[in-house]
Amino acid sequence: MAFIFWTCSSRISFIRQNEWTSEGQDTLRLEGEKHLKNIRQLTFGGNNAEAYWSFDGKKLSFQSDNPAWGNACDQIYYLNVFKDDLRFKPAHLISVEKGRNTCSFFMPGDRSIIFASTVHSGSSCPLVPDRKPGGKYVWPVYNSYEIYIADLKGKVTRQITSNNFYDAEATVSPKKDKIVYTSDKSGDLELYVCDLDGKNEVQVTRELGYDGGAFFSPDGKKLVFRASRPKTEEEIREYRELLAKGLVQPTNMEIFTVNVDGSGLKQITHLGKANWAPYFLPSGDKIIFSSNHKSNRGYEFNLYMIGVDGTGLEQVTFDKVFASFPMFSPDGKKIAFSSNRFNGGTHDTNIFVADWVD
Repeated sequence: MAFIFWTCSSRISFIRQNEWTSEGQDTLRLEGEKHLKNIRQLTFGGNNAEAYWSFDGKKLSFQSDNPAWGNACDQIYYLNVFKDDLRFKPAHLISVEKGRNTCSFFMPGDRSIIFASTVHSGSSCPLVPDRKPGGKYVWPVYNSYEIYIADLKGKVTRQITSNNFYDAEATVSPKKDKIVYTSDKSGDLELYVCDLDGKNEVQVTRELGYDGGAFFSPDGKKLVFRASRPKTEEEIREYRELLAKGLVQPTNMEIFTVNVDGSGLKQITHLGKANWAPYFLPSGDKIIFSSNHKSNRGYEFNLYMIGVDGTGLEQVTFDKVFASFPMFSPDGKKIAFSSNRFNGGTHDTNIFVADWVD
């Protein structure tokens, strides 16, 4: 277990970075970020990501491997955005049974959270495969992930999936009636939509490639998601070989939309490299997402906006290393995202909340 010690100088630095001064200088905002205002840092150490709002706009669920909280791998937490101060105590733990956990989202009513966990296979963290076999960056897709719903004390109240396939990346419709998630139970990584209890499931996507990270449109009629689309014989062979080993290569993905019944599939971006973590703007006519298409180093990601018709690309953040996982609050006034900004030269990824400026 590792510990974080706050020196006097680091404490002062934090206060200065989070102050909204009388001159109106937003000290956590980077030059060019005209859509962000009053940025606040919510987490302090480790990797904190996929922070998604509750329906009442007061809480965020997220995953963290913060070693100061005793984590050996990602666990699921939630925090009260306007009350909790995570400099001095951990967030509220949901994945009390441990294992590796990912992709949490509040259920309607904000009294429970849906997330994926390997806990059915044991409380220890599954082994992390070599992330660069043959020099290529990969993600693991553990077939031990199952989807659970737990109350805010971490008691599991329902298990949505039960099989030997990858089941994860679940999110809930703003209309409070449907869940979308990714599974490879068809032999490929596809999107599925079902009722809140897991019933009446429909397979949404069917093209070869990784379809994941899906969110519903504000009216609940469409999904936006990231997808790889291997085309050549070599690309197809490599994709299938990696998937058979429980791996995917996320370095070439674009943003797509589709109707929840599987019709109307449309590719939105044609930028190259990795475009992912998309989310609809509250108006429903634009999409915000993370991309490294401008990066010469591959790992420099920033947030961009684009119209649902694929036009009007605009850069939103100007991070030097990483910004991703954007999500708007239900009233559309705030945005949560993860970033490496102001991490003191470490590899820490923290969660930030800002007022959104159109």
